[in-house]
Amino acid sequence: METNAIYCGNNLDILKQFPDESVDLIYADPPFFSGRNYEVIWGDNAEIRQFDDRFKGKIDWYMEWMAVRLQQCCRVLRTTGTMYLHCDWHANSHLRIEMDRIFGVNNLQNEIIWHYNSGSRSKSDFGRRHDTILRYTKSQTYTFNVDAVREPYSKNINIPKCKEQYYNPLGKVMDDVWNMPIIAQNDKTERIGYPTQKPEALLMRIIESSSNKDDIVLDPFCGCGTAIAVAHQLQRKWIGIDVSPTACRVMQKRLSERGYTQAKIIGLPTTIDELKALEPFEFQNWIVNKIGGVHNNKKTGDGGVDGWTLEVLNNLRLPIQVKQSENIGRNVIDNFETAIRRVKKDKGIIYALSFGKGAYEETARARTEDGVDIQLVKVSTLLT
Repeated sequence: METNAIYCGNNLDILKQFPDESVDLIYADPPFFSGRNYEVIWGDNAEIRQFDDRFKGKIDWYMEWMAVRLQQCCRVLRTTGTMYLHCDWHANSHLRIEMDRIFGVNNLQNEIIWHYNSGSRSKSDFGRRHDTILRYTKSQTYTFNVDAVREPYSKNINIPKCKEQYYNPLGKVMDDVWNMPIIAQNDKTERIGYPTQKPEALLMRIIESSSNKDDIVLDPFCGCGTAIAVAHQLQRKWIGIDVSPTACRVMQKRLSERGYTQAKIIGLPTTIDELKALEPFEFQNWIVNKIGGVHNNKKTGDGGVDGWTLEVLNNLRLPIQVKQSENIGRNVIDNFETAIRRVKKDKGIIYALSFGKGAYEETARARTEDGVDIQLVKVSTLLT
């Protein structure tokens, strides 16, 4: 198990490789059981990235998926460790019952309410404006740095002399309702485009209160890397896990922009079989990033152009198309030729797993008869 590292892959498989009782603090912000699809354009090169909260079936299926991961989190947590599980109203009651079963009812220390002044308003219901964060410990001996997260007393409070001894100069002990704003949509300093991104102030409070310098902080659903970025800032060791290669690269870039250029990604796809297993949007992102290209800045209606090469010479950019398919045929070439003409170019590149005889014949015809040069590149060549 390496620390200060980003692991790319299925978090269940990765957690199973970690030793027992090896981390001090876990913050888990898993996909909520909301049935929502998230699509977002990243700020860097307008990269298209889809976040799919894909648990659209029954709650039992979602809980089965979550339970095995929560069990592994409990196993790798030290006896003196703490786990924070972030959830919303869709499944928080189910998750609490499962956490009671895994950690023990007596080890639920807090049901924290994170209240924010943003969210839906309805004429038929009360507005839903809070998340629930379940705080469990592995035992009754655990880290809690109360002085690190005290709040100032009200400015209007008048402390009598006879009671000054009961008031801490650092402030009052926090309660379990945290009023804290979400990240503003126009916040160019912190927001990086992840649709469910949590504010750094929230993670600062969690990590400061429940870990010490050089402790190991684990985020098994790391997303855009807020937890590991804050942990690094607070001089903790950290481990981030995410199934998305795109998200892992975003985390690495986020840490690099803060001066930490040694962040290592473990488990990026290195074989054809691993690339085939990627979701289509991840496959496309992998190709475009691998060639140092630029993603198309349109969410929909891209006109058959998935991205562009970025060539230094003469600032020439060629349209590219990515196909996660074998034996690409004549029709794909014909359609891409139309897309090339639409963007007023005479050259383009198609990346695919393999090409059929018809594809090569059609590119030859397009070159000689139409003056359009389409290159066919097998993805396997990019692995070398």
